[in-house]
Amino acid sequence: MSIFIIAEIGINHNGDLEIAKKLIDGAVFSGCNAVKFQKRTIEDVYSKEELDKPRESPWGTTNREQKNGLEFKEKEYDEINKYCKERNIEWLISSWDLKSQIFTQKYNLKYNKIASAMLTDKDFLTLVAKEGRHTFISTGMSTLEEINAAINIFKNNTCSFELMHCNSSYPMLPEQANLSLIPYFKEKHGCNVGYSGHEAGLAVSVAAAALGISSLERHITLDRSMYGSDQSASVEITEMHRLVDYVRTVETAIGQPIKKLYPNEEESMKKLRKVNNTLVTSS
Repeated sequence: MSIFIIAEIGINHNGDLEIAKKLIDGAVFSGCNAVKFQKRTIEDVYSKEELDKPRESPWGTTNREQKNGLEFKEKEYDEINKYCKERNIEWLISSWDLKSQIFTQKYNLKYNKIASAMLTDKDFLTLVAKEGRHTFISTGMSTLEEINAAINIFKNNTCSFELMHCNSSYPMLPEQANLSLIPYFKEKHGCNVGYSGHEAGLAVSVAAAALGISSLERHITLDRSMYGSDQSASVEITEMHRLVDYVRTVETAIGQPIKKLYPNEEESMKKLRKVNNTLVTSS
């Protein structure tokens, strides 16, 4: 099974539909299987006190103005839905509240995504599981007990899922990746396990691919110096293209646990192998 690669656009579009389209184009160019966005109902996710706090941004001087500036509405998502169909790439949304998840249902998307921040919200998990769409479940900021509880909700609703090993630091330090959890989760839960990475660079994600992940998610950006909290933990389009190429090479290189003698290796054997200290050469 080929690794399903998701380019996480998230809020790196900075509320600009044209930037979003360029990032979709970048994901298509890179060979990704899907792009992902984030959606929030601002008044439900954040308290009034939090929204009223001062914050300088391109949209104003409060948290409310900043967060509203980053949020796409139905008009933009209608266009994204249309554009992704034109570019022949899957798209999905990680919602951060019940209203946002219900909103996504109009698009009849193939996949759902549970953000790490939502893993302990049982009402939200139940709503998603009842939709019956294959769901990627990120496990950042979570204990083993919390992960087990989330899995049980999806099993009880007979909804297919896979875990995504994740560390929710932005950016994540390589020594905190703990990729050994990937085979641990696969054995413990008997399910596919992917990796959602927030590290700088590509090496950790390539290592995850070598451990047999089923999916890989990385944030994508036009430029890491752009405004936004996720930009520094993102990969630019040329890097994403390189990452996809590396991952596909790793998939090919892993092969099967069957010892083969390839024809070109036989040629080397004729030239190099000695039998009873006699060099075997072709006649």
